[in-house]
Amino acid sequence: MAVEIITREAVKPSSPTPDHLREFNLCLLDQLAPVAYEPLVLFYSSFQQKFTVAHQSERLKRSLSETLSRFYPLAGRIKDDASIECNDFGAVFVEARVSCLLSKFLEKPDAEVIRKLIPIEIESPEELTGSLVLVQANFFACGGLAIGVCISHKVADPVTFSTFIKTWAAAAFRSGDSTLLPLFNASSVFPPQNISHSKPAALEFMRDRCVTKRVVLDASKVAALQVKAVSESVTCPTRVEAVTALIWKCAMNAARSNSEHLRYSILSQSVNLRKKTVPPLPEHTIGNLAGYFASCATECEIELQSLVRQQRKGLQDFGENYLKKLGKDKASMAICESFQEAASMLPEGNVDFYVSTSFCRLPFYGIDFGWGKPTWVTIPTGDYKNVVSIMDAKDGKGIEAWVTLTEDDMAFFERDRELLAAASLDPVASDLIMPMSSL
Repeated sequence: MAVEIITREAVKPSSPTPDHLREFNLCLLDQLAPVAYEPLVLFYSSFQQKFTVAHQSERLKRSLSETLSRFYPLAGRIKDDASIECNDFGAVFVEARVSCLLSKFLEKPDAEVIRKLIPIEIESPEELTGSLVLVQANFFACGGLAIGVCISHKVADPVTFSTFIKTWAAAAFRSGDSTLLPLFNASSVFPPQNISHSKPAALEFMRDRCVTKRVVLDASKVAALQVKAVSESVTCPTRVEAVTALIWKCAMNAARSNSEHLRYSILSQSVNLRKKTVPPLPEHTIGNLAGYFASCATECEIELQSLVRQQRKGLQDFGENYLKKLGKDKASMAICESFQEAASMLPEGNVDFYVSTSFCRLPFYGIDFGWGKPTWVTIPTGDYKNVVSIMDAKDGKGIEAWVTLTEDDMAFFERDRELLAAASLDPVASDLIMPMSSL
């Protein structure tokens, strides 16, 4: 599938940022975020004839310009480790043509091909000096459209990403939600610190020859997993806990099959801190407001129930050790401690380190720019091994996951009987399309 770039331009805010808002302080969590972009692609089926390519492109650019006026720091550039210069340089907007039908592409979505639909590499160092928001509008030969969006991890977690996209779509659709004003007070809760860090180098151990597979579980399989994962200590496992436990278990089995030694396994997961502070922060508080907790397992703790318990314990320990401090004017200290503990868990010797990020329960399938809701929404993947990205299927009950492992581990993972009994690997994306009445 060929993707041809037609135009590339800057989209600036529709109104200038006032002088007193020209410098924006990052919060501590923004500072600690990795040098990377958060990516997302939304696919829209063929539209009515009145929607020409020029009309769609112009609507996207106009509404993006309006949205950047509200999210003014995202139109600036990172100035230093603690601030953004809100200079209204704007976002990058790329228009591209795709030489195939959307229906053909959805027959077997491929991770490498999906990466062609976003305007920049996920791990690009340009995040530190260039645009914080980049958009690529990909027009398929049939009239379908894929909107690839990348937002700097320094200013956005999945919740902020959702808030930005919802506001942008509302501006395009001229709905009431376009009046939402984001809150930029995270630095008052998590003040920036004079810190030195080398996170990009720390992640080098996760680079390898990798393969990415799409793992899909329908609603009934997810519900069955939840029942199977019930234990005395976790009587109601969440969908994400149950599916993550299955993927973690099968990945550990694959790693064990390729090793002559006993393997200790660590799983890192993120948690939205907005609801954890005292008082809670509104969901439209902007920033990378995610904390990270770890779950640990040995080869004798590899059953679903045990792995769900370990996830729940990791979250509870995070709450006991760090979250209680968030309401006691010790937020920055708590966050620094949690990151220091996470750094101390980086692999040494016979340890496998996994990272799982969830986009579940975020309303991406409701994003309507004026030509209907998405046919499919997905998360492009990067080049790191042992990474899992999870999001809701279109019906809101099933789950899709992109799983990236080494070539050797994936060869075992994709043949795992327990995995194949519960999930489909690389299925046709259009098979997941549900009638809107069922949502």
